[in-house]
Amino acid sequence: MATTPFQPRVIYSPGYDIHFLGLEKLHPFDSCKYSRAWNVLLDRWGDRIQSLCITPTDPAPVDMLRMVHTDDHLAQLGRSRYVASALELDSLRFLPAGILDSRVLRPMRLATMGTVIAAQTALNTGIAINLSGGYHHASQDRGEGFCVYSDIAIAIAVLRQSQAITADDSVVIIDLDAHQGNGLARIFHQDATVHILDMYNRDIYPHDAWAANRINCALPLTSGTRDERYLRVLQGALPVFLQTIPQPQIAFYNAGTDIYEQDPLGRLSVSQQGILARDRFVFQTLTNAGIPWVMVLSGGYTQESYQLVADSVADVLQTWGRI
Repeated sequence: MATTPFQPRVIYSPGYDIHFLGLEKLHPFDSCKYSRAWNVLLDRWGDRIQSLCITPTDPAPVDMLRMVHTDDHLAQLGRSRYVASALELDSLRFLPAGILDSRVLRPMRLATMGTVIAAQTALNTGIAINLSGGYHHASQDRGEGFCVYSDIAIAIAVLRQSQAITADDSVVIIDLDAHQGNGLARIFHQDATVHILDMYNRDIYPHDAWAANRINCALPLTSGTRDERYLRVLQGALPVFLQTIPQPQIAFYNAGTDIYEQDPLGRLSVSQQGILARDRFVFQTLTNAGIPWVMVLSGGYTQESYQLVADSVADVLQTWGRI
């Protein structure tokens, strides 16, 4: 494994936000949490954080998307009904597909490019945080759960194609979103070089048993799980999991904030302090192991989600960014 300096970079574009017909009011997902989190950080550090920021200028092109997704899935995204189903917003089926592409799907492709850039950057700087992404329900042939493009899988494919990592190199996915990351498990069902730890609420969507069987380290929880048990399970499992993996080259951390006690969909009961403790533990464990890592945001369905994200990113910048 290459020696990395562990100096964080933040990947962010104002184009991540989805401003469209009050979409944020139709779906509990805060489609503008990306800029809200960035603005908290910007207000705190100004030019200093700007110097650590990399801005994607173009969305992921179709040739990059085809590295993971089927042609049929990508073609179906030209149908409003299909997009509405994947985003769980039935009212969108009545809108022109071109508008949905420019106003909804394009920001997601831009965020996907952000995860690709974060992966490339992490191999050089040790730490990269994409202030979006984490679309872990999207699989090769379909989108679901507000996920259309599998940004982590695409990033891994790009790293392999460019030979930044080889097809035999070990890759780690740590998925701590409240929902099982069934799309990623489906994509890598036959790929033993990708090692998945997934801690999720087993009582909620997606209930995907076939995908769950692929998880290397499955940590199902029950609704209402609080800080003490949540952290005890994670702290007991993650170091042991990493020790079983031969020379991991990079880790992707799906840092969903839908484990928050006030989140209406995650149905776990982890406090604001518990989320920060979770993230600190993951950050420190990966860094201590010398594994370059990428953080993506994934789910979070409260108006506090952006602040929870900003708290954790600020902790990274203070600990390793020296700002």
